[in-house]
Amino acid sequence: MTTAAPRPFGHWTAIALVMGGMIGSGIFLMPIALAPYGWTGVAGWIVSIAGALAIGWTLARLAQAMPEATGAIAITGAVLGPLPGVMVGVAYWVSVWATNAAIAMAATSYLATFVPALNATPLTGALASVGLIWLLTLLNLAGATLAGRVQVVTTVLKIAPLIAVVVIAAGVGVRGTVALPSLPAPGTVLAGLGGAVALTLFPLLGFEAASVAAERIRDPARTVPRATMVGTFAVGLLYILVCSSIVLLLPAADVAASTAPFQLFVERFAGVGGGLLVAAFAAIAALGALNGWVLIQGEVPLGMARAGLLPRWFAQVSARDVPVRVLLLSSTCASLLVLSNASASLAGAFAFVALLTTCSSLWFYLAACVSALVRRIAPVTAILGIAFSLFAFWGAGGAASGLSLILMLAAIPLYLLRPQTALAEQPA
Repeated sequence: MTTAAPRPFGHWTAIALVMGGMIGSGIFLMPIALAPYGWTGVAGWIVSIAGALAIGWTLARLAQAMPEATGAIAITGAVLGPLPGVMVGVAYWVSVWATNAAIAMAATSYLATFVPALNATPLTGALASVGLIWLLTLLNLAGATLAGRVQVVTTVLKIAPLIAVVVIAAGVGVRGTVALPSLPAPGTVLAGLGGAVALTLFPLLGFEAASVAAERIRDPARTVPRATMVGTFAVGLLYILVCSSIVLLLPAADVAASTAPFQLFVERFAGVGGGLLVAAFAAIAALGALNGWVLIQGEVPLGMARAGLLPRWFAQVSARDVPVRVLLLSSTCASLLVLSNASASLAGAFAFVALLTTCSSLWFYLAACVSALVRRIAPVTAILGIAFSLFAFWGAGGAASGLSLILMLAAIPLYLLRPQTALAEQPA
């Protein structure tokens, strides 16, 4: 009699896990936010990728040293204590529903290509984004099975617009028909590097996927570090090529004023039909990403509550094993975040939401690197990861960094109200 292997994921599956976790819809609006930075944005990508690799290696080494742990968040709790572990878990939950706000904005922007009324004004764009959040929330309330089927259909589509931009940019480069902007003075690059790093880190979030799922990966001591390094570098390189092609080959003012930069790029160099096709792919990809992250926004606090780390309220599920309360709370928070920026331009609203998401994730990365130093694991990359995280906090600015800290501190009263024993799931 044979049983299923306790560690079903091999080398290529682990790489796919990393790349799949990183490739989302955040890249579809990133050229708008980076347009004012020009070549400084390219430098920001390089620094962010280097920082992600340092943190990713540190997380992988932690997973090697503590294979009995159920993931990177659990490791930080085991090393730093239960309260820091809960705070990091709540910060990660905040990053998930903040990500949903950003994804909804991206989806609305590309859907507005076909229904312009969706984004006629900042307020209508915000309301349309909120509507998408709740549409996908209702889908997830029907159960994980239906949501999972939708996810399978939309996953592969998110890669198509990225490949289209790379192919077109390569053709433009071969023909030499577009002159690149001149390089800025070194002092100018340094002045804007912090903001560029904070923004470019947002599409890279998810590089920790293999470390988080280390308990399901075969030979994690070797596979997790390799998958993390290969996956992070590959996606980072793709993002540099895609985003920099749009920012550097188009006038900065045109990109900044656009609501669908991928469509603008393809339309400029491959015609209106190609632009509309890419816009359709981008919109579907964003909806698929939103569906997946809405599912996750319920599972993170549910898992913590079942482990006894959050109050019983978060552990309630429906007869279909759906965490209805947590889904509704998470989507409400995401909606409020969108509406709080309803008066801003698309670029301004998206940039702030991206920065809040990045800062919320940085608390987890910072705690993981500190945990590695405490255990004397990968000290060099841990120190680099701490320095990078602090630099990214500074680049994000006081508003996003401060709000992420306040939201994380909200975990303290929740922790004090937690039960003293783990919970089984209870129907609502």
